[in-house]
Amino acid sequence: MPLTEVSEEVREALAAHRPVVALESTIIAHGLPRPRNLTVALELEGCVRSNGAVPATIAVLDGRVRIGLERRQLERIAEDEDVRKLGRRDLAPALAQRVSGATTVSATAFLAARAGIRVFATGGIGGVHREWTHEQDESADLRVLAETGITVVCAGVKSVLDVPATLQRLETLGVGVVGYRTDRFPGFCLTSSGESVDWTAHSPEEVAEMIRAREALGPPESALIVARPVPESEQLAPELHDRVLGEALDECRERGITGQSVTPFLLESLARRTGGASLEANVAAVRGNARLAARVAAAL
Repeated sequence: MPLTEVSEEVREALAAHRPVVALESTIIAHGLPRPRNLTVALELEGCVRSNGAVPATIAVLDGRVRIGLERRQLERIAEDEDVRKLGRRDLAPALAQRVSGATTVSATAFLAARAGIRVFATGGIGGVHREWTHEQDESADLRVLAETGITVVCAGVKSVLDVPATLQRLETLGVGVVGYRTDRFPGFCLTSSGESVDWTAHSPEEVAEMIRAREALGPPESALIVARPVPESEQLAPELHDRVLGEALDECRERGITGQSVTPFLLESLARRTGGASLEANVAAVRGNARLAARVAAAL
């Protein structure tokens, strides 16, 4: 039995060279509360369709990779509390043990590229964690993006991370970063992180030209990050963000939370302390990213 199953719609689109956009499933299973998560999952697929591309939400179900999910499969990812969170490193054990899981950025980028999908939309990517000099902790997203020829449309890196260090690491790894209609690197739920970017694209067609140039250069390939800022009208208020993040960091230190537990704790604290406003900014960001990704895929 093959380990990967591509939906008929996605398979036909790829064969006919029609635009396809990959979507991760972790935001459905672990990033949003139920039942809002299913509503957002369907909305994101609708954003891709209404902008001229075929959505390919990716997950692992019963030990098989699924590229493109049917409605009942989306519902399962959204409603089953036993669905695990799978990064790139978790795929082989998950397939061997026939488990079900939602794919993170690293797993989704890897699987999408293997399936021949060139564009992937998400909220924010992982990066270098705060206190890296003590914990030596960074997201697996960075290494996978350094080795995977895919374009990731995102709102930057999660704002609870060390953004300057992440940008430095991306440069070291040879991962291209382009701001979309901005010369500032977005801050996930903030319009700007305060950090600059070296390159700016002003249209989906310009992004498509960059992708073609990257692909023409040949291997070894790395990802192209297209960093699209959430509009100021939809961002989390910067002063609120900074205050509640500072409080959450203090609590994290007081409780001795370290390593991989830090980021989920900070994100949950941010959502709770802002009354869900950070989640709404995140949804607004990924919604806009899905639209842009579809337009880029169509321009290709």
